Amino acid sequence: MTVRFVDLMAQWADVGDEVEAAVVHTLRRTDLVLGHDVERFEEELADYCEVAGAVGTDSGLSALELILRAYGVGPEDEVITAANTFIATALAISATGASPVLVDVDPRTYTIDPLLFEAAITERTKAVVPVHLYGQPAEMDSIRAIARRHGLVVVEDACQAHGARYRGRRAGSLGDAAAFSFYPSKNLGAYGDGGAIVSNDGALLDEVRLLRNYGQREKYRHEVRGFNHRLDTLQAAALRVKLCRLDGWNQARRERAAAYGQALRAIGIEPPHVVDDVEPVWHLFVIEVDERDARRQRMLEAGIDTGVHYPIPIHRQGAYADLRVAAGGYPITERAAQRLLSLPMYPQLPLDLIPVVVDALLASARPTSGALT
Repeated sequence: MTVRFVDLMAQWADVGDEVEAAVVHTLRRTDLVLGHDVERFEEELADYCEVAGAVGTDSGLSALELILRAYGVGPEDEVITAANTFIATALAISATGASPVLVDVDPRTYTIDPLLFEAAITERTKAVVPVHLYGQPAEMDSIRAIARRHGLVVVEDACQAHGARYRGRRAGSLGDAAAFSFYPSKNLGAYGDGGAIVSNDGALLDEVRLLRNYGQREKYRHEVRGFNHRLDTLQAAALRVKLCRLDGWNQARRERAAAYGQALRAIGIEPPHVVDDVEPVWHLFVIEVDERDARRQRMLEAGIDTGVHYPIPIHRQGAYADLRVAAGGYPITERAAQRLLSLPMYPQLPLDLIPVVVDALLASARPTSGALT
């Protein structure tokens, strides 16, 4: 038996016919750049996120970068974000010429620690980018309160949190603006790269529309030095189909997370912590284990595919050697990089395979120490 970490073919079985029809319809209409489906998807995504508007982009990284640029972030500025995140968060900050300032995370949720965020603020700080990691929103009320006191922009990295809620509000509506990624394995995934910006700030939305399309509102009249960061119309057509399924798929993820939680507690492993009044969407289901890499290999030999997010922290990457962080500078993040294991998670994962995964996890500890956590 093989249990895949993510199975996009199972998703295709759910929506393939509808996606094919939508894409063919777009091809026949031939409005392939910023076409009808982009405009409609933006409207539908904004409604879904309960915000004023949305702007499609070619990736989540581009979405983050354009938001920061539109808010005037640039050289000499600092932007604070979590040390435990995918490198795209930091790359978006660097792309503006600003300096990413990393802070450590809450050991229960692995999202940015608000107290450490406030301690890192300097006179150069322009913005904060909290990351809704693994599909669970960061502690946004505290983050927003701190940001207001210091006059900072709050940009949500919601690239893993499509549909999540924080105290009743959708991810994407919790800061000044938010970025989503539609990488194929995301809860809402395209068939290639894609992203979006959502916000209640009309001026921000207008500016990022300008920036994503060569700095033009009208063809050949370029008001600013812009970019080509447009969401592809074919991807928008597919995303419109999938957006209608997102809540159902997220509910299926919650059911699988609950089944994992019950099975893990039965063998003495604590499942991921969920904050009160938060509704995660379980983009990833991540636990801590001893001897992670060895156990992962044993699980693979038993037919269970797993993931690691993220094995090398940003401050240990060659791209950010200039941060010059001493060993132990971000202890929670560094511990997480050694211990976190992502178990198979996707909406179509058969529920009867979850005990198989957990049994393999338990067996993976036995050849050495027998430790469970």
